[in-house]
Amino acid sequence: MAGVIKTVGVIGTGTIGSSWTGLFLSKGLKVLVSDPAPGAEKLLTEHLERFWPVLEEIGLAPGASLKNCQFVGASMEKHLGEVDFIQENAPEKPEIKNKLIGEIDAGARPEVIIASSSSGIPSSQFISQCKKHPERVLIGHPFNPPHLMPLVEVVPHPGTSKEATDKAIEIYASLGKAPVLVKKEIPGHAANRLQAALMQEAYSLVGNDVLSAKDLDACITTSLGPRWALVGPYMSLVSGGGGGRGGFKHMMHHIGPAAQGWLKDMAERNLPFDEDLITKMDKSVQEELNEFDPTVVEKQRDEALVKLVKLKHEKGASMLV
Repeated sequence: MAGVIKTVGVIGTGTIGSSWTGLFLSKGLKVLVSDPAPGAEKLLTEHLERFWPVLEEIGLAPGASLKNCQFVGASMEKHLGEVDFIQENAPEKPEIKNKLIGEIDAGARPEVIIASSSSGIPSSQFISQCKKHPERVLIGHPFNPPHLMPLVEVVPHPGTSKEATDKAIEIYASLGKAPVLVKKEIPGHAANRLQAALMQEAYSLVGNDVLSAKDLDACITTSLGPRWALVGPYMSLVSGGGGGRGGFKHMMHHIGPAAQGWLKDMAERNLPFDEDLITKMDKSVQEELNEFDPTVVEKQRDEALVKLVKLKHEKGASMLV
């Protein structure tokens, strides 16, 4: 980490911004945080105190401390010259991001990357007020929660320089993240689009009374979830096809034609995404919540995630990022 960045500017103290702050602090960095919302500093403190024990269990870098965090108030403007990297987490509204990114660009040193956690808005839609260096603006979208989930989608806009993109990937990798390059701007980036495609069928299956929300969740947690946590869809198909160089094509010829029929049936059974569907799904979800406390589930999830992340690092295989 030494020599890459030493001080990070984080804009926003919501769940994502606070989680990023915890991660940066755990790597021994100094973090300056700003947020204009009332009670933002208190919220940040509460989030960090909750995240820190988990980060300690994962392992802290030398010098890592909550004391390295400084809340600088409603704006980062007076401190932009101090930071080596900026992670922006403002609301998903282009008009807010346009003004904010323009202000950051005006005050930050030319070599400083401005990365936005935007989950759906491409950065080309909020650089119109960047008068100095729009080529250093890009998307650095994490998967929630950033202090635990390795993925960061790095998405340049058409004018982002290769140097900025490469530097962002280097910085995220130095933080122990698993950066992937999304080569073209596309709504929702990549991971959220994959999630949306799966959830579309999840809505359909429950909405069409094929199975309950509880059993739908079990279909994922007891099959695709554990498998995909270790090897992704393409590598799973290679293994399913017998492994080796010919595994993928064999699987495509074996299951591909049948899958096209399933997809056609899925399209025909899709239900309108309206209040009736939401109400029907919520009824099934409420039945699931009669059996599971979401607070307990979240705690158990995070504990298991810590163990999984540590295990994958110990294995060291290139696909186990």
